[in-house]
Amino acid sequence: MGGKYRITGDAYPRMRRPRNRRRLVFAGVCAVMALGLAGWGTLQLIDVFTGGDKSAGAAEHQPACPTPKPPAPVKALPKPADVKVNVYNATTRSGLAKAAADELEKRGFAVGEVGNASEEYDKKVPGTAVLLGSPTAVDSGFTVLGTQLAGTVRKTDARKTGEVDLILGAKFTAFSTPQEATAAMAALTKPSPAPAPSGC
Repeated sequence: MGGKYRITGDAYPRMRRPRNRRRLVFAGVCAVMALGLAGWGTLQLIDVFTGGDKSAGAAEHQPACPTPKPPAPVKALPKPADVKVNVYNATTRSGLAKAAADELEKRGFAVGEVGNASEEYDKKVPGTAVLLGSPTAVDSGFTVLGTQLAGTVRKTDARKTGEVDLILGAKFTAFSTPQEATAAMAALTKPSPAPAPSGC
């Protein structure tokens, strides 16, 4: 043979076709993808057979909720017999203060003065009533007397005693029923449960 395939006696002609590099690269990429899919499938199988509950794992890392604190005791309120009430009529209806004082006395309150309201309040109380007393009466006498009628306005003055003035206004018609007053007092003396911590 002639040309490059001519046999000279000192070398053999190379008949093998040159390697195809593209095929080698493609085969390598396929091998990498196959290994990746195999690894992902293995993880999925492990997740299935071990339960794979992510919420349970998250719960293990949540901090334990603290024990709720017991409700704080409610401040003791005085009994009606320990609240001295002066009853004054600021309306044009005669005998109103006397009738109201008699009813409060039946309910166990200590009644003091009974009569017409002073000029400062006479015919100047458009609502149900005004409770007037010292600052110390706000959380004691005002609260107890307030269970007997709704819609009162509470004011304080400079007196040093614990007595409370009940000044009846134009909208006063009657006290709450004894049952309503008892329920209102029970609600005040019953401690409310402490709120649960958020996230528990």
